[in-house]
Amino acid sequence: MRILDRLVAWTFLRNFLLFIFAAPPLLILGDLTENLDDYLDRGIAIVDIGVAYFYQLPQFIQWSFPIAGLIAAVFTVHNMTRHREIVATKAGGISFHRTILPLFVVGVALTVVALGLTEIVPKGNRIAAQILSDEDPMRSWRSDFVYQSENGLIWQVDRLTAGDGSMSNVIIERPPTPSMSGLHVIADAAMWNSREGWTLRHGFFRTLTPDSAEKSIEFDRLRMAELTEKPEEFLEAPREPEEMTYAEIDDLATIIQRTGGNAKELLVKREQKLAIPFATLVVILFGAPLATSSKRGGTALGIGISLGIVLFYILMLKVSAAFGEIGTLSPIVAAWLPNIVFLGVAIVLLVRVRT
Repeated sequence: MRILDRLVAWTFLRNFLLFIFAAPPLLILGDLTENLDDYLDRGIAIVDIGVAYFYQLPQFIQWSFPIAGLIAAVFTVHNMTRHREIVATKAGGISFHRTILPLFVVGVALTVVALGLTEIVPKGNRIAAQILSDEDPMRSWRSDFVYQSENGLIWQVDRLTAGDGSMSNVIIERPPTPSMSGLHVIADAAMWNSREGWTLRHGFFRTLTPDSAEKSIEFDRLRMAELTEKPEEFLEAPREPEEMTYAEIDDLATIIQRTGGNAKELLVKREQKLAIPFATLVVILFGAPLATSSKRGGTALGIGISLGIVLFYILMLKVSAAFGEIGTLSPIVAAWLPNIVFLGVAIVLLVRVRT
């Protein structure tokens, strides 16, 4: 690696790491200020709150990546411009694009790190959610939910009341496989008792073979040995998308779609698991040409523009996600649209920079 490449890469990384270490405590302080009263009202100890935020630290670090990348790129390029280092490189026959190539390389590496965090963040959020949980421990009912049992059966239930072991509007299905027939059961109700298990009432039982043959019977009462879950097992609170990995969201969305539910919100969240880490690279490419002005106040102006860009990106992310959730945009387009727009503008800015 040439001396110039090392200088550019190290200057960028130094600025990036400085902000990465500084930003999470500020984000935590803001979140804590907003939610502390709620946590204390639930009787959560201060120590437990601190432990929960420790487990959420990977999420705050991940949120800081695009902001840190943008500010680091602006500081790096602007300081080189202010000290006439960009002019010197051009005089030596090195174009602006070649000078900032290390920013692109480091940006790719940081994007890989951010993608790795997407697998770590849900685990930490899961533990933090258990510590800060506001679920009612005495809850005895649940409505409009999907549940997948350990034996592969997928339940869709309108309402469950654990106290009397009753369900209403129940759909149970298992997709066919090469070695096992599928099934699809619709029942108006289901009742549980400890001796006989679940009894389905008034519905239809269909078997689906791999060759698409179908058999259907109508029943008044039906017991199935495969239905082994107790009512209390269905009361486990579903995880939030922030507590699930890409694969877990994909599995849940598939179950919801298979049972006729609307999984658009989950699909958008799934695609954002990939799109947001790539924002780090996009904003680095966006920020570098913005900092080529050597006019007075350029650094302050660059920081202001950087923060404005981040806020605009977040706004675009939320708006496009909303369009994806209502079906106006496909989940992939909704998640990646901000990156596409910013990358397009970045390419235009890079082309227009004097080399």
